[in-house]
Amino acid sequence: MPGSERLYYANSFLTTFAATVTDVRELARNGGESVWQIALDRTAFYPTSGGQPHDTGMLRATSRGGAAIDVLVEAVEEDEGGEVWHMVRKPLAAGTHVEAEIDWERRFDHMQQHTGQHLLSAIFERELRAPTVSFHLGDATSTIDVACGVIAAHTLERIERLANQTIAEDRPVSVRTVDRAEAEAMLAAGDLRKLPERSGTIRVIEIADCDRNACGGTHVRATGQIGALLIRSVEKVSRGFRVEFVCGLRAVASARADHAVLEQLTVTLSAGPAEMMAAVDRLKGEAKAGVKERQRLREELADYQASRLAVEVAIHGGLRLVDRCWKDRDGDYIRLLASRLCSAAPSTVAILCSQEADPARVILARSLDLNFHCGNLLKEALAQFGMRGGGSADLAQGDIPVAQADALRAALAQAVRGQMAR
Repeated sequence: MPGSERLYYANSFLTTFAATVTDVRELARNGGESVWQIALDRTAFYPTSGGQPHDTGMLRATSRGGAAIDVLVEAVEEDEGGEVWHMVRKPLAAGTHVEAEIDWERRFDHMQQHTGQHLLSAIFERELRAPTVSFHLGDATSTIDVACGVIAAHTLERIERLANQTIAEDRPVSVRTVDRAEAEAMLAAGDLRKLPERSGTIRVIEIADCDRNACGGTHVRATGQIGALLIRSVEKVSRGFRVEFVCGLRAVASARADHAVLEQLTVTLSAGPAEMMAAVDRLKGEAKAGVKERQRLREELADYQASRLAVEVAIHGGLRLVDRCWKDRDGDYIRLLASRLCSAAPSTVAILCSQEADPARVILARSLDLNFHCGNLLKEALAQFGMRGGGSADLAQGDIPVAQADALRAALAQAVRGQMAR
């Protein structure tokens, strides 16, 4: 069966067309609801390909009884044989005549982003000798991966400026097809940026005096229709750098969202846009000082609580065994407390538990004058509950469900007394 005639190849601005259903197949069934794929003899729906997402839209048909049937096209894909399949929730029989309509807002957005990508990739290659190795058009932003070294901030600004100058010049964007031999000659002469590995005719997209590239996607008629191009971020990836960008109405929406955040920050921080960085630096300094102060207070509290515990728990049989549990102290604090307690008080073993979260954190620590290995004892005790943990000879820790924490503490206390009895 021959594949569908691709109407978008000749006219990316085509939004409505008539077609006939040539095939239908059930793709999946879930909970009594089926998903179907419909093939048409001709289509303007773009299938997911080359980094560009699919179109969506509507198929309208008429039943034998004269009733109107609207079928939503949710996705479009191309199979290995070149057939274009339209994913729908209602099947239409082969031979059905349909009037189709493309979701123009989605289509034009993709056209802006894709043509903007061609322009951005061409400028990166021209200015930095940095070829584009991949492209992804996302729901909110798009990215290109360029093969190059570190990109300086001023270089990125220059590339963005050059792209927007070309957009403002409203250069024509044309489409033509050439045979394989001519395309290879263009590539060899440096007149074509890349060439796919396929036979037959090659569709070439040209931005006047800027770029010529083989591509099957949808594009605007002139660079002015891209609207604008805004580079959002750059990050290191395995093959170079990933450049995130937005074009057209996405750039407007992105700038508006950024401005809304900035306005909210000016209210929250009581500072104008020009004073924002100074306000943020002040908050960072205050936060850093707050962290230091909190840690100092935690250490003072641990020292005080350790001295209290050393007084409250007497030594029996040469051992001070401090076995306590808290629901309002975190694991880091009880570790600090155990360390301070065993450092300050001789003949001391601390079995401390934090039940602030589930699983609970259990700490086993000893003073230096005692002679057993906390890590080994805790590991053996946890193994009885199917858990793992351990540590050094002086201090060890492990996690266990809250419901089993008391049983673990009891097992540890028994093991410690066994060690002291040797």
